[in-house]
Amino acid sequence: MDFDLSEFHQQKLALLFSMLGDSGRIKIISALSKGEMNVGAIVEEIGYTQSAVSHQLRLLKQNDIIKSRRDGKNAIYSLNDEHIMQIFKIGATHVLHSYHEDIHDNEEIL
Repeated sequence: MDFDLSEFHQQKLALLFSMLGDSGRIKIISALSKGEMNVGAIVEEIGYTQSAVSHQLRLLKQNDIIKSRRDGKNAIYSLNDEHIMQIFKIGATHVLHSYHEDIHDNEEIL
């Protein structure tokens, strides 16, 4: 597959990675990887204030990482598409693999 991205698409890709560069947003994405949630459920899941979660949800939604739908008075949030889930899983797998290697390397040193 050819990834000769235009300047516009390069900027969008950089923005995507910058949105993933915040641990609070990663916690929200991790929570939403389990399924749809309203703000209250996300607050309970990640332990942040409602204000902080709402702020991060706005950023994630503006950048097409999550989407929302209305259920009566509640907004229900979910990951925007399977690509976001794949990016999250690949990143998490990489981190877990790297962390495991670090532990293994430290055990050999000890």
